[in-house]
Amino acid sequence: MQFRSILAPTSTFLSILVLAATTLSQPASAQSNQNDDVLLQMKQASQRGDKARLSALLPQARGHILEPWAAYWELKARLQEASPQEVQDFLTRYAGTYQEDRLRNDWLLLLGQRRDWDAFASMHDGYRMRDDGQVRCYAVLVDMLRAGGLPTAAQADEVRRTWFAQRESDDGCATAADRLVSARMMSPNDAWKKARLAVEANRPGAARGAVLIASPDAVPQFDEMNAGAAKYLIKSGPVAGKARREIVVLALIRIAVADPDQAASLLQDRWSAMLSPEERNWVWGVIGKQAAGKLSPQAMGYFDNVTKNGDLSDDMLGWKTRAALRMGNWKEVQAATAAMSPEAQQDPTWAYWRARSLQAIGGDDRRAEARRLYESIAGTRGFYEMLALEEIGQRTIMPTRPAPLTAEEKRSAAGNPSLVRGLYAISMGLRAEGTREWNYATNLHDKGGMDDRALLAAADYACQREVWDRCINTSERTKGVIDAEQRFPMPFHDTVLRKSADIGLDPAYVYGLIRQESRFIMDARSGVGASGLMQVMPATAKWTANKIGLAGFTPSQINDRETNIVIGTSYLKLALDDFDGSMPLAAAAYNAGPGRPRSWRNGPVMEAAIWAENVPFTETRDYVKKVLANTTNYAAIITGKPQSLKARLGSVGPRDAAIPEPNKDLP
Repeated sequence: MQFRSILAPTSTFLSILVLAATTLSQPASAQSNQNDDVLLQMKQASQRGDKARLSALLPQARGHILEPWAAYWELKARLQEASPQEVQDFLTRYAGTYQEDRLRNDWLLLLGQRRDWDAFASMHDGYRMRDDGQVRCYAVLVDMLRAGGLPTAAQADEVRRTWFAQRESDDGCATAADRLVSARMMSPNDAWKKARLAVEANRPGAARGAVLIASPDAVPQFDEMNAGAAKYLIKSGPVAGKARREIVVLALIRIAVADPDQAASLLQDRWSAMLSPEERNWVWGVIGKQAAGKLSPQAMGYFDNVTKNGDLSDDMLGWKTRAALRMGNWKEVQAATAAMSPEAQQDPTWAYWRARSLQAIGGDDRRAEARRLYESIAGTRGFYEMLALEEIGQRTIMPTRPAPLTAEEKRSAAGNPSLVRGLYAISMGLRAEGTREWNYATNLHDKGGMDDRALLAAADYACQREVWDRCINTSERTKGVIDAEQRFPMPFHDTVLRKSADIGLDPAYVYGLIRQESRFIMDARSGVGASGLMQVMPATAKWTANKIGLAGFTPSQINDRETNIVIGTSYLKLALDDFDGSMPLAAAAYNAGPGRPRSWRNGPVMEAAIWAENVPFTETRDYVKKVLANTTNYAAIITGKPQSLKARLGSVGPRDAAIPEPNKDLP
């Protein structure tokens, strides 16, 4: 690890960090000398944008372990008016810290907006995180200007990819894209593609900015279309010229997002013949994607109108693959995955389904390629890696633990200033700040992040202090080794196993769900109000308490660990019973409520892996796969025996109407 050589705090500040490292494991009463309340007040003032309050409180935060945060909040609030010397003084005082690099990022954005390219260039060399897309675009722009306005193909590709990936409009990438289009290193077609992506994502501001680059004269037409897509199409006569066609494409995309069937009718009945093949294919791709996301049986029919898969985005091809899987059409699965970009084809999701399609189609060469793809991803790291492992005849077992950490490795983690500050921030309730600082230390301070041994040591440091989310997330980043006990810890072991046994629930399933829900953070609270280890909603908790006869239950009890586990496991068991024992369906119900998976299960009977991949909500789709993968890993740890993910998946199809619903009122 190179951290100590880069970080150069004053001797006083270093002594504070050393003190914090020793006091983190002590009771809160032993840490009262840190005057934490000042930091909490400054955080609140920062959220309000209260510059005066921040400046007044800053002197009281001097000497606190989280002084860099206090100083960052204060300067960030008035950065627009700050002098370059004030910024440089901050960067010098807090050299090597997360806050130094974050402020450098903020200042670089301002310099870019001000077009102060010389200052930007001199400041950018010291920027370590390199995680801000807008700063990356500004950096390419500066390199272009230094080279006389002649960008490289690699620079143009970087701007294109970054611009397409950004949901909101920003000055950096829009300005760089405009310059690249003017220099003919990007095509106006790239700007139209950005507009298409932005309209589909309901980002009209970003779409308008892209139209301004592609064809400034078309902006009034865009504004008219944006005011009412259907009305615009009704008023429009035969289209001639690229810009007019593209505005029609944008109108059809906007309609398809709300109603893919209506967009399909409009395209077929009037507009298809007026569009170019590429434009037509893109619109059919959007229509197919939107229909597939609604689990419409028409989805594959819409995709069948696409004459060239290469005209579609990876996202469209992913939904075409999902629609084809629901139909059992392995040839279309193979064709769609083959048309994906090289980056997408390396994703375990599409590598697995491509392998399955090749295996299903048959032939010695295809089966050999399928085997190669399975072997390229097989392992215990995730859902598709585990399914691939079973395809080559193996099951999930716990890997051999890496060599024990040395005392020096542990000392290095415990003495890492950013890790110390991160855990301290979390301990006093500044979880977001602590998490960001921790992630910076493990992922971004050094190029490529920490090596495997340093990650294991950092994870151990968090595990020993029961900061389970940092323990798990850090351990998951190792590439060459896996420490299963770090990645799949079992806090509250006796309580979870006892409660699971009491109601006949697999404890591995409970642990798999808790790991995904809260990462074992007892005070976790979601944006929709779910609380505790098992992230139970108040209304759900009340219903479940009544259902299981938990006398005297009050909403405040949901934050009690034992009660949270009782309520959460009981609800999970009721959901499992309601969904015929299907772990994937019950997990989906736990995440998205039971009504949605009751609807999603209607249709053909299919492998649960295919069903899970077709879950319309990205969050729930990811959740179901991770809970089942977690469950299989926990089962291997608990039993000490090889485990099958496939056996836990089974199949999914409509409910047997002859069997009454056990919990029809399940909330």
